[in-house]
Amino acid sequence: MCDSLEVPVGGILGLHHVKVPVTDLERSRKWYEQVFDLEPEVEFRDDDGSVRGVAYRPKAGFTLALRENPEVARAIVGFDPFAILVQGRADVDAWAGRLDAFGIAHSPVIEGAVGWLLSFKDPDGIELRLYSADRHGGTRSEA
Repeated sequence: MCDSLEVPVGGILGLHHVKVPVTDLERSRKWYEQVFDLEPEVEFRDDDGSVRGVAYRPKAGFTLALRENPEVARAIVGFDPFAILVQGRADVDAWAGRLDAFGIAHSPVIEGAVGWLLSFKDPDGIELRLYSADRHGGTRSEA
């Protein structure tokens, strides 16, 4: 077993980024930048020069990219492709307050498989989840 600073050759360090498909890049950029307080790092242009994607500066191990791809975005409406990790129940509660302040509908804070979670939808209806690292000791099964 390697200590936390030593990674063997070919070892996985973590995720580089999560890419979310969107139907309207401009609308989604405004929403994601406001909700997650993100700063654009790189814009991706298609052959015609149109900006069809953006990658954001990392935030404590969370790096997000958006890519305009209406067909894929519509195909995953209601699906939750990833969960964003926060420290504990208080953090999930704080996010509920933040979403309330922006007028974004969300689930109540619920007991997940091992932590607390909150779900809400982006402008295209893709489900996003915040999940706590702390454990409540429950045994509920949550996918």
